[in-house]
Amino acid sequence: MKKLIFAISLLLAAGAQAQTIQGNAAAGKNDVFMCEGCHNAGRGYKTAFPDVYAVPMLNGQNAGYLEQALKEYRAGTRRNQTMKAIASSLTDQEIADIAAYYAQPAK
Repeated sequence: MKKLIFAISLLLAAGAQAQTIQGNAAAGKNDVFMCEGCHNAGRGYKTAFPDVYAVPMLNGQNAGYLEQALKEYRAGTRRNQTMKAIASSLTDQEIADIAAYYAQPAK
């Protein structure tokens, strides 16, 4: 009986871990303050740190792409010191929320 209870508790724990995080655009609106200065500065905006590069606009971008990009910056597989610092401060839920916010059609 103890083995059965243990097995059931393992299955329940695994099921809870397997739940996917859903992005909430309204919550994401509260988290994008750190993104707006560069990513919505206007078309053609470039930054000089750490290298000179064109900063992409995020409005209307695919949520899955944004989520993956932020997770890659956080993990260090995408290289940009500024983006790594920002992404490292975000939880998976905050990343999903920011991605959902930017994926909305332009208003």
